[in-house]
Amino acid sequence: MPKEIIHRTHQNISSLSFYSRVVGLSIDLDMEGPGPGPGPGPGPGPGQGLGPDCRQPPPPPPMAYQVAVISPQFCVPYKVDLTIARKVMTLKEGNFSVTDVNGNTMFDIKGKVFSIHDRRVLVDAAGNPILTLQPKLLSAHRRWQVFRGESTDMKDLLFSARKSSIIQFKTELDVFLAANTKENACDFKVGGSWFERSCTIYLGDSSTIIAQMHRKHTVKSIALGKETFGVTVYPNVDYAFIVALVVVLEEINEDRSSDN
Repeated sequence: MPKEIIHRTHQNISSLSFYSRVVGLSIDLDMEGPGPGPGPGPGPGPGQGLGPDCRQPPPPPPMAYQVAVISPQFCVPYKVDLTIARKVMTLKEGNFSVTDVNGNTMFDIKGKVFSIHDRRVLVDAAGNPILTLQPKLLSAHRRWQVFRGESTDMKDLLFSARKSSIIQFKTELDVFLAANTKENACDFKVGGSWFERSCTIYLGDSSTIIAQMHRKHTVKSIALGKETFGVTVYPNVDYAFIVALVVVLEEINEDRSSDN
């Protein structure tokens, strides 16, 4: 199916301007609509992750277009389950590691605790830099900016995320794509309880869920001094973008006390 960049109104987004800002999203339309059956590609198996679950509501069917903020190569037509482990009480590089359900390394996040700008670099399994994350100086809302590759030039800015308000008792972040310079409305929103290490990522200021995160407790992670999160990325959503958001969320909440 050919891909094209289009502007259209989503049923949960009332303003066409939201999609006109998302100029970097790759849109892959299915004229017959997303079907319930298994699609092509190396998926997790027919119906896996899409059927009813007695413990939680089933995820919605795949979107008819790709939410590709970083690159369409990080979008797949099935849900992706990742584990993000944060190495605690260490001064070594690589504060976070990201693996798939089989334990294969997907990404590492490298950074030094005593670096001047508290910079983080997300690299793929081969060590190639994908994104650079760093906090914006003198930001009351603890804004973080995310750039392509190892750049910190504003022309390579992809998106930024900040606390929705200066004082918060629950986690809530507003995410703005680089093209959204006026920031009258957010392009994505993160909400949940960071104390319970549970949050949901939404498309715009809507109820459309694109990813969810929860804390994982394992004997192995505790023994290794790691804090572990399970992340479910919904079909056709950029999983590299979601990983970057989770890292930003963690960094912002680690500094919560200094802002409040």
